[in-house]
Amino acid sequence: MSTSPEKPSSRRSLLTWFSGAALAGSAAISAIANFVFMKPRATYGQPSRYLIGRPDDYPTGTRISVDARRICVVREGQKLAVISTICTHLGCTVGISDTGFACPCHGSRYDQDGNVTGGPAPKSLAWYRVQLAPNGELEVDTNAQVNQGTYYNL
Repeated sequence: MSTSPEKPSSRRSLLTWFSGAALAGSAAISAIANFVFMKPRATYGQPSRYLIGRPDDYPTGTRISVDARRICVVREGQKLAVISTICTHLGCTVGISDTGFACPCHGSRYDQDGNVTGGPAPKSLAWYRVQLAPNGELEVDTNAQVNQGTYYNL
């Protein structure tokens, strides 16, 4: 039997094999990274349309602040309105005061309808569209501003 002597692995062939494996690994990682980064990284804020409860939750003649949504619900008889509590100066949350609304940060003052009565605020508070959802709850749409004094009739 003839036995052929095996060639010992040279350092060059070992380095070639490791280089090829490293290149293939980096190509695989690059392909995976491309697929991962193709997916948009969107951050979603609060929805612009949301439910705030039933009309019975807001008694006649009240102004109730919903701080989590930064709105104030105003009910007068069978009419209801939603006013933003975001200060038009720098975006602070205004609070309900005896005369209307007051910004604790920079001193802007608003009347009961959200009109500017003092301070650095450049414009009035926004009024949002409100309507009755099919389930009987009130739905507010903060993307749909309405004119001041526009009430929803219950």
